[in-house]
Amino acid sequence: MRNHDFSPLFRATVGFDRVADMLDRVTNQDVGASTYPPYNIEKTDEDAYRISVAVAGFSDAELNVEQRDNQLLVSARKAKEDEARTYLHRGIATRAFEKRFTLADHVRVTGAAHENGMLHIDLVREVPEALKPRRIEIASSAPTAPALEAETA
Repeated sequence: MRNHDFSPLFRATVGFDRVADMLDRVTNQDVGASTYPPYNIEKTDEDAYRISVAVAGFSDAELNVEQRDNQLLVSARKAKEDEARTYLHRGIATRAFEKRFTLADHVRVTGAAHENGMLHIDLVREVPEALKPRRIEIASSAPTAPALEAETA
């Protein structure tokens, strides 16, 4: 496994601690990290996204979607299994899981829906007005005509 040294990148930056932590976490993740359950991340509009998680065998009550700061946590825990069942083949995995997604600043969950074995989580990026680009008027340093008249009088 390769180890990346990001220190040259951070020598010329200030205030990007979260980015450094995220890069460190992503590059140090276990290569064999769990891929269960399978999921898709799609961009549905310029500032809208959807995460779809395959949750076959789970009911709405067994699923949990939670947003904490810049983390989205999707988890499921199956209610008590019916032990009287005897499976000849068990291909539908209904084991408990916890999936974490790191969200960018100003991304929030707008809703979640469970249909046809898929959990769809809709997200939107809403940049506050204070952070949007704005035009700054440039004041002239040369005195205006009325100011010149006032000085000569």
